[in-house]
Amino acid sequence: MTALQKHRHVVLFAKAPRMGRVKTRLARDIGPTQATAFYRQSLMQTLRTVQGRGRWTVWLSVAPDSAVVDPLMCRLARISGAQIVSQGSGNLGDRMDRAMRQLPPGPAVIVGTDIVGLTASHLQTAFRALGNHDAVFGPSPDGGYWLVGLKRRPSVQTPFAPVRWSSDFALADTLGNLPNRFSHALLDSLNDVDTAADLPPPRAKKADT
Repeated sequence: MTALQKHRHVVLFAKAPRMGRVKTRLARDIGPTQATAFYRQSLMQTLRTVQGRGRWTVWLSVAPDSAVVDPLMCRLARISGAQIVSQGSGNLGDRMDRAMRQLPPGPAVIVGTDIVGLTASHLQTAFRALGNHDAVFGPSPDGGYWLVGLKRRPSVQTPFAPVRWSSDFALADTLGNLPNRFSHALLDSLNDVDTAADLPPPRAKKADT
């Protein structure tokens, strides 16, 4: 592990891909089987996207807590070089607060598993932003955010309570919770997949030659 990788952290929040437990809103549109298959594929793709390759440490933060011994999740963590940990209890803010406080020192970003268009360049841009700002956010068109990052020094102060999660106000509430002295940066706006309307268009098949 390089010195740079040791002091930067990417936390991927994920659930074990079990039918009825993931993508329930999407399942109402396309059915639980397809929704679960989408989530599983998206999880694997996101793990490939966020691999550190010497740039940062990857943490696969899983729910429920029992997923830390789930064979699939353990295999994906091993293949991708991620360290698997549990999210713990509480709402999204409680779990992100816990992650930010329990990580080793260094700037950290948290992302989800279903972000359309996420690239490693987005993560690099987030860490560059944390060189000059205390926090960084990747806004979503629905009023939430697909990435949150904190410099976490000289101390860890998290802005995750109170926040109206899963609403048009999630980002605004979180920004409002930042200490007055904190500066923040915004990344590109990206969609996450909640319903069938959020799904990326299928790729066109290449014509045979």
